[in-house]
Amino acid sequence: MQVGDAVIYTDEIRNDHPALVTAVWGPECINVVFCSAGETKTDSCGRQIERQTSVARYTATNNYGRCFRAVGEEAAFVHHPIAK
Repeated sequence: MQVGDAVIYTDEIRNDHPALVTAVWGPECINVVFCSAGETKTDSCGRQIERQTSVARYTATNNYGRCFRAVGEEAAFVHHPIAK
């Protein structure tokens, strides 16, 4: 995993977001940036971005929310988004 790599970030309610790696803290922990899913979250530059730090690889957590996996890598968990 390197800065600039594309990953899939799964948020705390288990929605997936295409994301880019902005920092690598080890093979199981990264920082990411992604476009906000909120259609009203826009400004003069377009869709606002969101950042998450110290995001664990999905295999390194039992939470399966707020985690990442490589693009093309299947999630090993049943992926049902949680209603807000």
